[in-house]
Amino acid sequence: MMPKAVLLDRDGVINFDSPDYILAPDQWLPVPGSLAAIARLHAAGIAVAIVSNQSGLGRGMMDQHAFNAIHGKMMLAIEQAGGFISHVAYCPHGPDDHCHCRKPKPGMVLDSLAALGLSDKPENVLFIGDSIRDVEAASAAHVPAMLVQSGYGDSEKILQQSRLLQPDIACCADLAAAVNMILGDQC
Repeated sequence: MMPKAVLLDRDGVINFDSPDYILAPDQWLPVPGSLAAIARLHAAGIAVAIVSNQSGLGRGMMDQHAFNAIHGKMMLAIEQAGGFISHVAYCPHGPDDHCHCRKPKPGMVLDSLAALGLSDKPENVLFIGDSIRDVEAASAAHVPAMLVQSGYGDSEKILQQSRLLQPDIACCADLAAAVNMILGDQC
């Protein structure tokens, strides 16, 4: 069944990630094919939302102005490619802040479902991420997940851990391949 909405992690899915964080607009570089993939979802009538931990804010590694500049660059690039983002949820907290929103907790996923009018239909949504935290957050919100291998983690280990939560989870090379699979092609 075609999802009504797709939730995307940002770093490692839409853009290249870094263990040193994305802290300035010039560090934000899209994964090849990701912007066109978002445009394809939009053209197919599938709402797209972003769900992203951004602890660089809470850790004081960047300020809100820098974050907004990164976000602005991303949104402009998505729009120029023909895509549209219906909702953005980000958690500025660090891992020790004990918030309800930071993945692997489901707060941002639940907020996104509500914003998209799909709180009562989580099975009609797909979360695409590159980490076990993404799959844990999706699972806690009863949302099916899919993995991409374009992040910087050990993708095989992440897949094995994820299969403990969602045994049938699909894994594709990147967002472009994942969207091919969603729209009926193979990854």
